[in-house]
Formats: sequence, C-alpha cells, structure tokens
Amino acid sequence: MTPISARVPDPRVRRLAATLYGYAFLSELVLLYPVYALLFSDTGLSVWQISSLFVIWSASSILLEVPSGAWADAVSRRLLLCLAPLVSAAAFALWVIVPSYPAFAVGFVLWGAGGALASGALEALVFTELDRLGAAGRYARTIGRARTAETLAVLASIVLAAPVLAAGGYPAVGAVSVLACLLAAAVATRFPEHRTPAPVSPAPVSPAPSGAARTDPAATDLPAAATGAAGEPEPEPEEDDLGWWASLRAGLAEVRADPAVRSAVLLVAAVTAVWGALDEYTPLLARDTGVAAETVPLLLLLTWVGVSIGGLLAPAGERLGRRGQAALLGFAGLALAAGALLGRPVGFVLVGLAFCGFQLASVLAEARLQARITGPGRATVTSLAGMATDLTIIVVYAGYGLVATAAGNGVAFAVAAAVYPLVAVLLALGGRRRGVPAPGHGGQRAAAGR
Repeated sequence: MTPISARVPDPRVRRLAATLYGYAFLSELVLLYPVYALLFSDTGLSVWQISSLFVIWSASSILLEVPSGAWADAVSRRLLLCLAPLVSAAAFALWVIVPSYPAFAVGFVLWGAGGALASGALEALVFTELDRLGAAGRYARTIGRARTAETLAVLASIVLAAPVLAAGGYPAVGAVSVLACLLAAAVATRFPEHRTPAPVSPAPVSPAPSGAARTDPAATDLPAAATGAAGEPEPEPEEDDLGWWASLRAGLAEVRADPAVRSAVLLVAAVTAVWGALDEYTPLLARDTGVAAETVPLLLLLTWVGVSIGGLLAPAGERLGRRGQAALLGFAGLALAAGALLGRPVGFVLVGLAFCGFQLASVLAEARLQARITGPGRATVTSLAGMATDLTIIVVYAGYGLVATAAGNGVAFAVAAAVYPLVAVLLALGGRRRGVPAPGHGGQRAAAGR
C-alpha cells in the first residue's frame, strides 16, 4: 500500500483512534488492581499461595496467547476484543462473590484468558484498519496514546480504589471493576473491521484524486460507504478467509521464514519484558530508600508519569531511526541502574525517566513489528511476540528473586537494567547488516539501513 501522509485528516481515522483510546482506558480501569493482594491476604491466603496465583495467571496467558491470536485471524478480531473484557469481568465478579483460593485461581485463569484474547487482536486490527485507510504512518502515535490511556486508567484506579473500598468494601470495588469491563466490551463493538486481506505485492493502481484517504487496491474494491463503523454497511466476509489451523500455521510460518519478522518479535520481547517485570518490584525499591510507607505511592507516581509521557512521545520517537532508538534504550538502561543504586528518593526521578524511555522504545518496537508483517496471520504473529514477552518476564522474575535475595533490590534492578545496553548494541549493529523499514509504513521494506 502507498502510505498517505499522517497529516491528512480523515474522520474514519479519528473515529478509530477515539474508539481505541476509550477501549484502552476502560479495559484498565480496574479498581481491584491496587487492592487485590489485600483481598487475597484478608481472605487468609499465605504468601506462597498468593505467589502460586501469579504463576497460574502467567501460565494461562502463555498457553492461550498464540491460539487466541490465530482465532482472531480466522474469525474476527473485533469479536475477540468484545469477549476479552467480558471474560475479565467474570473473573472479578467471582473474586468478590466467592472469595477463596479456588475462586481466585479460576479468576486468574479467566483474567489471563481475557488478556490473551485482546493481545495480538488489538494491535492487528488497529494496524490493518489504519493501513486500509492509507494512514499506517499514524500507528506508532496512535498505539502510543492508547498506552498512555491505559496508564491514566491505572492511575485513576489507584486514586478511586481507596474511597470506594472505604464506602463499600471489596464488593463495591469489584462491582466498579466489572462495570468498567462491561463498558469496554460495549466500546469494542464500535471498532471497524474489514476482513479483506491486503496483497503482499499489490499491483499498480491509478492515482487517486487529490485528498483521497484510501489508495489500497483491496480497499477500493469495496463500496464507498463500507467503512465498517457502527451503523454503516459491512463488507461480506471473504470466502478465502483462513481457518484457525491455517491462520496459526501462516503466522508461525512467517516468523520462521522471515528473519526480519523474527528479529522484530524478539525485539518486542527484549524491550518490553524486563521493565515490565521490574515494575512489579518498584514498591520494594521505593521502600528501600527509607521513606515512610505512605510516601511510597508518591515515588511510584514518578514512574507512572514517565510511562505516560513515553507513550505520548511516539511521534517524535519515530524520527530517531534505528541507531537513535538503540541510543534511547542504552540511555534508559543506564538511568534505571543509576537511579536504583542511588538508594535515595531522588533516584526515582531517574527511574521515572528510564520508564519513559522504555515505554517509548516498546511502542516503537511494536510499530516495527507491525510494519514488517506482510502475511494474513498478523494477530498470530503479534501474539507470538506477546508469548515471548511473557516467557521472558518469568525468567526476569526468577533472576530478580535470586539477585535481590543475595544483594538487595537496588542491585537487582541494576543487573536487570544491564540487559538494555546489550540490546541497544545488537539493535545498532543489526542496522548495518540489513535495511529495515521505518515503523508504520504499511509493511514496505526500506532499501537502506537506518
């Protein structure tokens, strides 16, 4: 597809983005987030039982990640985005209605399933629809703002959880969480979805009129009114749509056969997993600075502000190029190590700055992956990246526990942060060996290295 400038205004692009932001915010507006550990403890669970629940959560996500991605490619990505928050809502309702270890375990399986249903399907749908509208260049900024919407929802959950818990206890917190999920499912019905697969090597087409918002030959075969938005005609499903097994094989085959796609999958895992795992331990790092318990949330606020800003910087980050993104990763890793080893509250300024860089790098890595996928198994390939990330997170959890037990949280953070300069070197050297596409350019391969 010939990309159109990201500055071309198109109501359909804005409608897609608004739906995405609303869905992202509501999906993460879960007031149980900051208090579910307290719920488990107040129910009488021991520390090892709570830890076993986290393992169940991770395992369910890993096992269901790729199969759900293939399902999204074979059936409907929008359908899975509608189902995902409903499954999560069932988990939260179960927790507060029947609080017990078996209920918590089943709830984590459901929650993991909900995350797996949305993972891969969301990114694939957004990129495909933007590409169809000739606005693939907007993918990084759009998904970056969606990540910021998720972060703002988490912050809102932290702020709202305390008063809601005080007013109605865990049932009230659970009810609000379920309501947010139901609203997210309703918003998901507003996503456009076109099942027409874009050809890998499209034939030349006649120039579109000036100001046209679509030049994709596959898209121009559709009626002008068939934009896929709610209330508008939908195109008929393609007769050659792949089934679940064929979608799974197509996604796996693309990763196996295309080194560019494979390296992009690994880059997403390497960039996202380490800081994603370390985020769980930031309260311990904050407490080690010597501040009072009530001050810990204020230090954590610095990291969440950094994450929010990182998502918003995606448009500027796209101009960095491959070596610039490598430098970003290296700098963020050094900032995280320095802030963690400082052992003082002021160190969290550096931690927040590092998390800002990591969020930006994660968005750019996701955009690079979407730009490199050319086959019909886009959601499957994206889910493979998600599974690789989950597996790497488990490795980070194990390594962190060993290092922190022997040398403390600050050293554990610094050791984990050392991964990023290594990834940065590999990323920079990789650009010399082969050309890579700029993120968001509709899957077209650039001839020159960046």
